[in-house]
Order: sequence, then C-alpha cells, then structure tokens
Amino acid sequence: MCRDCCCGSPKVTGVDHAAQTARLRAEAPVRVSACLDVCDQANVIVVQPSAEGRAAGARPVWLGLVNDADATEDIVAWVRAGGPGVAPRPEILDLYAFTPPRRRAVS
Repeated sequence: MCRDCCCGSPKVTGVDHAAQTARLRAEAPVRVSACLDVCDQANVIVVQPSAEGRAAGARPVWLGLVNDADATEDIVAWVRAGGPGVAPRPEILDLYAFTPPRRRAVS
C-alpha cells in the first residue's frame, strides 16, 4: 500500500486514508511503502498472492484509484476468499487493476 507523495495524502480528497489502512490491516498483513511512482493512480494498493497463490503461479495485482470504501471492501472480500491465484478477482476490481510501468534502473 503506497502512502507517500500522493497516495494517502490530502491531495486525494474525500478519502479517510487512516480508516482505509486500518480496514485492510484488520483482514491481512499490510506493508506500507514509499512512493511507487504511479501517482496518477493514487491511492495504490498492491495485493500480493499468498504462498498458495504463488505456488499456483499468481503475481501481485496492482490496483489504483482505490478512493472509496466500497472498493476497499471489495479488496477485503477478495483477500478473505484467498486473493490472487486462489480466488478469482471480482469483476468490479478489474476497473481498478493496472499494469505498473517498468522501473528504470538507477545509474
């Protein structure tokens, strides 16, 4: 979960960022990160697959513009069901899913 620069800041209005973080933490381990360099998608949440999901070949799923309680609850329900590689992603979350740009190596 990005909580730097734009994500989790007053730049994204109308969102109770602390409540969103607390809600997700109530259901699953949450790692808060520095800026993920996709500020145009704030708020960004990356759902990591469980060990079972990774064994099934699942990759992390990036979700952007997660700026309302309903979207947060959809993520919670998916994670509770098993998440990537275990439970199918709810169609509504397809609206939030995006492919992050490749990170450039620092030279």
